[in-house]
This record gives sequence, C-alpha cells and structure tokens, in this order.
Amino acid sequence: MTENEKKQQHLPNRADVPQELKWNVESVFADDAAWEAAFAKAEQLLPEVAAYESRLSDSAEQLAAYLARREELLLALDKLFLYAQMKRDEDNANPTYQGLADRAQSLAVKTSAALAFEDPEFLSIGEECLTEWLQKPELAVYRRFFNELLRQQPHIRNTAEEEILALAGEVCAAPRNIFSMFNNADIKFPTVQNEQGDEVEITHGNYLRLMESNNRKVRRAAFDGIYATYAASKNTIAAMLAANVKKNVFAAKVRRYDSALAAALFGEAIPAAVYDNLIVGVRANLPLFQRYLELRRRALGLDKLHLYDVYVPLAKETPRDIPYNEAVETVLAALQPLGEEYIRVAKTAFTDGWVDVVENRGKTSGAYSTGVYGTKPFILLNYQHNLNSVFTLAHELGHSMHSYFSHKNQPYIYADYEIFVAEVASTVNENLLLRYLLNKEKDPEQRLLLVNHYLDDFRGTVFRQTMFAEFEKLIHAAAEAGEALSCQYFQKTYYQLNLDYFGEAVAVDAAIDMEWARIPHFYRSFYVYKYATGMSAATALAQNILSGDPAKLKAYLNFLGGGASKSPIDLLKDAGVDMESPTTLERAMQSFREMCDELESLLNQ
Repeated sequence: MTENEKKQQHLPNRADVPQELKWNVESVFADDAAWEAAFAKAEQLLPEVAAYESRLSDSAEQLAAYLARREELLLALDKLFLYAQMKRDEDNANPTYQGLADRAQSLAVKTSAALAFEDPEFLSIGEECLTEWLQKPELAVYRRFFNELLRQQPHIRNTAEEEILALAGEVCAAPRNIFSMFNNADIKFPTVQNEQGDEVEITHGNYLRLMESNNRKVRRAAFDGIYATYAASKNTIAAMLAANVKKNVFAAKVRRYDSALAAALFGEAIPAAVYDNLIVGVRANLPLFQRYLELRRRALGLDKLHLYDVYVPLAKETPRDIPYNEAVETVLAALQPLGEEYIRVAKTAFTDGWVDVVENRGKTSGAYSTGVYGTKPFILLNYQHNLNSVFTLAHELGHSMHSYFSHKNQPYIYADYEIFVAEVASTVNENLLLRYLLNKEKDPEQRLLLVNHYLDDFRGTVFRQTMFAEFEKLIHAAAEAGEALSCQYFQKTYYQLNLDYFGEAVAVDAAIDMEWARIPHFYRSFYVYKYATGMSAATALAQNILSGDPAKLKAYLNFLGGGASKSPIDLLKDAGVDMESPTTLERAMQSFREMCDELESLLNQ
C-alpha cells in the first residue's frame, strides 16, 4: 500500500467535513436540479443568440441587443462550469460531476462554433461606422472591446474559416489531453525506500516530499527513479511535445503571426521585449543564483551539490504545527498594510463560505482560487498545519481578492484580468506575509526557515520558470526553422540549459535531460514566463506598499480593480511598475540578493 493510499484511509469522507470548513457552492446553484434548469435554459438561449448572424451590421440597436444576449449566454456558461468544477473537485470519485463538467465543456464548444460569425461580422461594420455607434450610451462600454478587435483584425479569418478553427479546438487540445492521461493515469513510478526504510511508491504527490528528505540516498533514489521512468517512454513523450509545438506553429501561421511566440504574446498586447528581456536579465544574474546554490551547499555540508539536493530544507528544526485559525489571523495581520477596505473584505472570506479548507477523501489536491462574475470568489485548500500552507492561504486569498475587486469595479466584459497579471496579487500577499513574519521572528532557526522559503520560492518562480521559458522559445524556433523535434533534440537542448543556469555550482546529473518530459506547463505554451514576470512585479509592488506612501497603496488597489480595462502592461505601469524596464527585474534580484546576505549571516552564526 502506498503512502497516498494509507493517507486516503484516514481522510474523512466529504459528508463528514464540518460545514464551516466547506465553501458555499450552493450560492452558485442551490442543487443539481437548479444546475440542470440553468443548463436547459442556456441550451435554449444558444440558438436565439446565434440567430443574430448576418444581422449585426443592421443598426447600433441590433448590435447592442446581440451583445446583451451574448453576455447572458456566456455568463450562464461560466456559472455552469464553476458549479460542475467545484462539485467535481470536492470528491473526484463521484462520477456525477465529471459528467456535468463534460456537458458544460461540450456546450461551450457548440457555443464557440455557433458564434464564430461574430468577429468577422463585427469587423464588416467598418471602423468609421463602429466609431460612430460607440458614441451611443448602450454601446459606449464596449469601446475598448472593439478597439482590441480592430487591433486583432489582421489575424481574424472569415466566418467559415473561423468556424473551422473553432470546431478544431478539441482536436488541437489532443497533445495536452494525451499527455495529461499518460502523466496522470498511465505512468507507473518505481518504489524507493523512505527514511524509515519502508518501500514507498513514487507518485506525483509525494515526489517533492521525497526530494525534501534529509536522507540523501532517498533523494537520489527518487530522482533517478522518476527520470528513468520518463526515459523509458521518451520517444512517445517527445512525439506528444513535438505535436503540441507544431500545433502552435500551425495556429500562428493560419492567423498570420510572425511566430508562435508572437501569437502567444499578441492577445495580451505584451511586447516581445518583455519576454526577451526577462531571459537576458535572468541570465545576467546567474552568478547571483549560483551564489545561492553555493550557500545551499555549505548549509547542507556537502562537497558537491547535485540537482537532487536543491529542494531539501535548510532549517533543521521541525516546524511547529499551525492551526488553521492561527493561519487566518496571521495572514490578516500581515495584510494590514493594504488598508481597511481590503482587510474588511478579506475577513468575509472566512465567514461567508469562500474557502474549502480541509482535505477529504477524493478531493482534488493542491490549491486554487476560482469564481465567476456575479458569484463570490472561492478558494480550494488542503490545509496541512504548516508554514507552507499559511503561505498558500495568503497566495490564494490574493487571487480571490483580485477577482473580488475586479468584478466589483468592472462590467462583465472587462471583469476577468489577463493571465499576465494573474500571479501578481497573490505574490504580493506572499511578500507581505514574509516581511511580517521576518519582522516578528528573532529565533535564528525560524528565520532560516523563512529565508529558505523565500529563496527557494524565488529560485523556482524566477530562475526555473525563465529556464523553462527559454526552452519553449528554443524548441518553437527550431520547429519554425524546419528542424526535427526529436527526443534527442529535446534532451540535448534541455541539458545545455541546465549547464548554463546551474554553472559550476552544481553537478548537473545526466538524468535531468528528461525533466522536460514531466512538465505539464509545456502544453500551455508560453505561459511559464508569466510566473517570473509576476514575481518581479509583485516584489516591486510589495516594496511600494510597505513604503507607507498612500498614493502608492491607492495605485495598487486601483490595479486590483482594473480587471481587463487596460492592457496588462498599462495596468501595471499605472500601479507603479514598468515591465518593459530592466529596473523591475533588478528590484526583484536585489531582494533575492538581500536574502542571500541574510542566509550567509545565519550560516556564519
């Protein structure tokens, strides 16, 4: 029996979890019957909305009527998805809610295909006529929406082609779906001996815990075991990744972008310089990264640091148990610099059913924030009574508060902020929590725990994700140049990046040339760089907030309420952070440097 199976035996069933520790999903739909009624209504609404085809250019009034009905349909779909997702994630062993989620997905695909006419028809109205119509009160709110559409006009195809592209959506999702099934259902990892000498099967869930083991033999066995397993299927996985890359290249060509990277950046109006400057800036700071790795080697007392040594905690003292109520109090205290309104709303998260707190049998692992326009935000946790869970709570609350203020201050069409800024508010909260705890903590071992948490988080979010981003850029450029995306190519390219980033500070183990094979984010192409840019922006914003300058705090709160009312770059610029300037990344690197100094000081005590 695996550790996970033993753990599941001791977990409560969903029905046994106290109500006060569950989220209030009934505020979305009272029950399944209400969901079914809403689904039936959405199915009826779809042909009514689709019936506007070929009529959008008739008049401003007709266009406004279509947009209102369209919004009604899309909001209904959002709520259908939300309820199905939340109920499914409460207990994945319950097939009812997987079925609801599948039905919602199918309806979304039908909707996308049925409304494929809209962009070409919007554009057929003509810029001059649209400009005139947008002066009318019922259409004025859509000004940015149509300006964005006009910006995207060179990449929008005719109605028939758009319908084909919409219908191809599920086919284009195949590489990601196949990898997900392979990685989550079919792959089987070996067993290793844990610190107690028990045979434990490696799983996705326990791999990191094994890599955090104080026993180096356990870490190495887990490291070798997981990569040997991926290596056994390396050609199959390489074919999956190559297919995903080629799908991106195909989509970029069909929509007349210069490259797959340009296509990925265009939607959020992110200048290519932001992506390129991140890689250049991080590479310029690799000596700082390697300094941290050398301090880690010293702290662990090793002759040479290996890649299976980079996750083990440096603090030797076992962290104390932190009850959930104490975590809530700590997070709220740490976020006080965000002001009275922020704290007032944040407190309601813990009294109004935002948070699903404890792990139960069948519940989705990890943590996330969700919610749609017109509902409260929701947070899925699996609280573990440790420091990491306290940071997770602060992080997810940051997402939910961002959603709350965006939904409160923006109309539906601009209520959801872009992915580029999605990790900013959450990481600001983590920064504020860290500074709060460091200001309180005097015990060297506990300070080491906090400093270690920050440095490892920064390593994983900025240095590691940037290396991933560089890998993605290289493999897409190779495909566009007509190079073969073989397994050998992926291995060679990825191994060289590890040599570049870790340098002489680490013995770069040969097995790492298969790490690309286990990264799900490579199937959400050109996404990972946003983690690094998000942390850079968040570091600067947290510094602004802690300065005590009311104008800087107001600028940040305005950012939280900005939704998608401007481009992400402009929203951040208004908040006091210029993502096109190297200064933003350098402010983050300076923070990392200061924490390295703190680590060195603690090691010298």
